[in-house]
Amino acid sequence: MTITDNQQIKKAVNERYGAIAKEHLRSKPVSIPLIQVNACCAPSTGALSNALEMAVAKGYSAEELAIFPDTVTEVSLGCGSPTALAQIREGDTVLDLGSGGGLDCFLAATRVGAEGHVIGLDMNEDMLSLARSNAKKMGASNVEFRKGEMEAMPVADATVDLIISNCVINLSPDKDAVFNEAFRVLKPSGRLCVSDIVADGEIPEETRNSLEDWASCAAGALEKQEFIHKLEAAGFTDVRVVSQEITRLGTQLRESGWDKGVLLSALITAVKPKV
Repeated sequence: MTITDNQQIKKAVNERYGAIAKEHLRSKPVSIPLIQVNACCAPSTGALSNALEMAVAKGYSAEELAIFPDTVTEVSLGCGSPTALAQIREGDTVLDLGSGGGLDCFLAATRVGAEGHVIGLDMNEDMLSLARSNAKKMGASNVEFRKGEMEAMPVADATVDLIISNCVINLSPDKDAVFNEAFRVLKPSGRLCVSDIVADGEIPEETRNSLEDWASCAAGALEKQEFIHKLEAAGFTDVRVVSQEITRLGTQLRESGWDKGVLLSALITAVKPKV
């Protein structure tokens, strides 16, 4: 993948999710062209009226979501709930990669308490505007949102206790840079807990070469063992795939003739060693 290709991928991803954020900033329903029916990281057509039901299906609890405004739950574009698995402690500094509308940041904020701090990182200005608006509505004083890319995080070395992410790492064309940066910003004994799309089998070349499929969470998915190996190569230990299930998109690809494997929604954890 050349630098030009990488920039094309980032541009496609940025435009897709920026369009979603703009729709919500205007308080308009999301239209069909902005969210493809087969996109695993986005609600299907007409799903905004069932946003809470969709979030619960991904692993969130209705009770914890009840405190959030609709603009938070409606832009839950992930494939799972990293906060449901992560052991978030009072006083922790938590970094959310690709924070979107801020749902996982706000969930983490309720657990880290007044002494803790949550950083949401997103490269899209419109998503950041939406998240900051949500934070203001909620009075979330222990949450901040920073503009930046996962491959070059605007975060100081060894300052984060926990990194979470929800269906975002697959969107990066340079996973090695993401994992190296994650390792850099974590404190010794820091933890990583992410929900992401992984492949169980070979992804078709035409999918790999499609910018639309990159933006829809399909083309950039790593094979499950490759995901683990890349984390280990970055220095992480105790890498585990805690749970996994076939995604809607994976099922549709298989039904359309991709018989070499499926896409899985997986919860993956890892630890930065003490020394």
